[in-house]
Amino acid sequence: MGRTLMVDLHGMFRSDREIAKTVRSALFRAAGQKLESVELIPGKGSGTLRRRVLAILEQPHLVKYYRRVETDPGNEGRILVYL
Repeated sequence: MGRTLMVDLHGMFRSDREIAKTVRSALFRAAGQKLESVELIPGKGSGTLRRRVLAILEQPHLVKYYRRVETDPGNEGRILVYL
């Protein structure tokens, strides 16, 4: 997988604001560096953090920064965002 920015979100499960800020920052940084993708790692757990991250990515002001979002079929604790 070409140039990818990987962001581990495990420790941010309590603060929606911190999650949103980290996801936004990762997208902006990856776009600025012209990377191919961002790999967000919410972890497996109950899936709550994964659902929060996917909801954040659906916000209109972020959608314009990427082409598509995939959850890794082999690892449900990983979200791939292709720029």
